[in-house]
Amino acid sequence: MSGLKQDIGLTQGIGLLSTSLLGTGVFAVPALAAQVAEQGSLWAWPLLIALVFPIAIAFAALGRHFPNAGGAAHFVNLAFGPHMARVTGWLFLSVIPVGLPAALQIASGFWQAAFGLGPLGLQLVQIGSLLAIWLLGMRSAGSSANLQVIIAALIVAMVVAIWWKGGITLTEIDWPSYQQLSAGPMFSALAVMFWCFVGLEAFAHLAAEFRHPERDFPRALLIGMLLAGGVYWACTVAVLAFHSYGGDMAAAASLPAIVVQLFGSKALWIACLIGYLACFASMNIYTQSFARLVWSQAHEQKPKAWVAQLSRSRSPLNALTLVLICCLISSLAAEYLALPLDALIVYANGIFVFIYLLCMLSGCRLLTGRSRVMAFIGSALCVLLLVMIGWKTLYAFAMFALLWLILPRRKEKVVQSH
Repeated sequence: MSGLKQDIGLTQGIGLLSTSLLGTGVFAVPALAAQVAEQGSLWAWPLLIALVFPIAIAFAALGRHFPNAGGAAHFVNLAFGPHMARVTGWLFLSVIPVGLPAALQIASGFWQAAFGLGPLGLQLVQIGSLLAIWLLGMRSAGSSANLQVIIAALIVAMVVAIWWKGGITLTEIDWPSYQQLSAGPMFSALAVMFWCFVGLEAFAHLAAEFRHPERDFPRALLIGMLLAGGVYWACTVAVLAFHSYGGDMAAAASLPAIVVQLFGSKALWIACLIGYLACFASMNIYTQSFARLVWSQAHEQKPKAWVAQLSRSRSPLNALTLVLICCLISSLAAEYLALPLDALIVYANGIFVFIYLLCMLSGCRLLTGRSRVMAFIGSALCVLLLVMIGWKTLYAFAMFALLWLILPRRKEKVVQSH
């Protein structure tokens, strides 16, 4: 797909993906994993990275051979034709009504913790966050990448400061033996922890904006994933060392509580600011990805349409404006209907896993050699995750079936394997 500015380098790509994966999870998931598996969660993170690696390699291969702003929908188009691609694209966009309101609620919650804001103040924070994303969208993806590299550095710096001030060293970590591990808690922890690695499909939409996509996109994806996994593991070590989990403590309050314990109450606003920026970074890459998907679909069907036009910086600003308006309406509706946060997250996660599965199946058809083997393994893992989610995947299946029936069909096109 031509037109978008190609100005993302390797370091910027690592920052984009790592902040996308860390997002809201870096403050909450280590405590949730520790609550479920306790010391066993130290082994759960390396195990999860090993399980997700096949999916990451398949995504890296797809992005390397087929860089396109359409992302997952483009891969599916090449493998299974335009009808399935449109279904996949709209399925990805169906995350907006449930996923973005959840992310905005979590992000504004850090402002509430730091400054005690009321409902009106929280609403203004959410609107301000969307406005900031729109302002970033006025420039190319490289500008967002530069900001997210800084946010990634702040998250890493906070974890390093906790380890340093808390006197945590690698030699003192209490690794449980194999005999001490229990399968039930480990599997439950893995089910929770997997959501930390939701974000690969959003990153795929930016492959066409790398200066050297064939070289740097796979490297950024794999390095960013390992960096995020390392940060999650380090946070889990800190949470376990200070026993900052369980009881009446909210999961997202675990790391801020450690910061206050080590550096005093005045440091709370710093931890909350970093928490908000982590959420903002995740929301930014997703909304920018949504915009690129909308733009790519419009550009293919109606190149002269308003939503298919690029800004002077060659970014899909019109498509981003449309996406953010939908986000704002969805957020206001979720607040008016008082939809529970956990329900919003679960329904969004079901769609993400479904899209992962479609991408892995596309990889099985498009890729060759070791990459195809990784795609087959990734497909099996996605099926297992859908089974684990259970009936809560009904939203994803219902949306897929509805889109399959109502979207028009066109002539299919299949490409050769790479």
